[in-house]
Amino acid sequence: MKKNLLQLFVLFTLMLSPNVVNAQSELDSYVQIAGENNPQLKSLFQQYMAALERLPQAKSLPDPTVAFGVFVSPVETRVGAQRANISISQMFPWFGQLKAQESVVADLAKARYQEFEDAKNKLQFEVRSTYNNLYVLHSAIDITQENIVLLNSFKELAKVRFESGKGSFVNVLRIDMEVLELDSQLELLRDSETPILSRFKELLNTELPSVIAFPDTLWSDDLETDRAFLNDSLLANNPVLSKYDYEMSSLTNQARVAELKGKPSFSVGLSYINIAKRDGVDVSGNGRDAIALPQVGIRIPLYRKKYQAMVKEKQILRESVRLQKDNTINRLQTNLEEWIKDYRDAVRREELYEQLSGIARQSLNLLVSEYTTEGSDFEEVLRMDRQLLKYELELEKARADRNTTVAYINYLIGK
Repeated sequence: MKKNLLQLFVLFTLMLSPNVVNAQSELDSYVQIAGENNPQLKSLFQQYMAALERLPQAKSLPDPTVAFGVFVSPVETRVGAQRANISISQMFPWFGQLKAQESVVADLAKARYQEFEDAKNKLQFEVRSTYNNLYVLHSAIDITQENIVLLNSFKELAKVRFESGKGSFVNVLRIDMEVLELDSQLELLRDSETPILSRFKELLNTELPSVIAFPDTLWSDDLETDRAFLNDSLLANNPVLSKYDYEMSSLTNQARVAELKGKPSFSVGLSYINIAKRDGVDVSGNGRDAIALPQVGIRIPLYRKKYQAMVKEKQILRESVRLQKDNTINRLQTNLEEWIKDYRDAVRREELYEQLSGIARQSLNLLVSEYTTEGSDFEEVLRMDRQLLKYELELEKARADRNTTVAYINYLIGK
């Protein structure tokens, strides 16, 4: 019964301690904080909101025209002299022009939103990548400190053998040299943390917590490595490519607007004329103001080359954007292949250094045991200790590289 209670207590303690799930959750919270606070991301979203405000501008009719005139020499009519007139007119563009203008602005707003999406995805990658770099430094510091403690235990062992006349004092001095080198390396690792923490703070645009949670062992993110699937996802979901699509659609509508501007436009209005009453006569309608309704005007675009050039300009610009998109596709596909290669390399290195670390640790234990009992070559103990340190550091780097490559590929495919 006591044994079962002890097992439950241990399990409960493990559930409360920081673990991989908690660290992942904390990283997700950092990503969310960056998305809410990053000023560059906010700026791009404001640009998108500003683009939306152009929609009511684009689909509105031109402002009405009001004219007022006074006759310096009144024009005499049968019912009196014309003293002043006022007129109002409204211009109407050719059918479909306002709708086309609205489509132009709507597509440009969608393009701005895709720029925001790309920046958001890139920010998420940078937060995850910086976190992974911090994890590598954090692990390297822990591993180096543990190695210094291990070397100091070897030093005590070497002293015991020296004092018993079974070993050389050179072994003690060798350990001192190793510890001094590791102390210097440890200081460099701690100094290297400062700029990375500063970059992390810049991305989040907020004060960092006093302690950033890291798992004892970094979790492993997996990737769908089917090239056809990843390539299709890139072409379908990458925000940069979507931005080019909306820009091309906008230019198509801009060409349509230019074409419609080459069509006649019409104006409809009315005039009001103030007429003075004639004295000494008795005529019907004497002094009655005149209202003419309606007045109809037409704007005739005679200079056709101007509008043809406008249409041609938009067509050329659209082709330019299409070529930019093709070039970006080629570049992104090349990046995708390189990062898939890097992902597979990181997975291989992770598996390799896990095996090498286990073998090196086992070998080190055997060498220490042989040195303790038989006084074998102490240089082999130090050499194997250096190998173990190297393998453990490379293992943590491989784990971080694996997750960083997954994060970047997810950025490329707009995930």
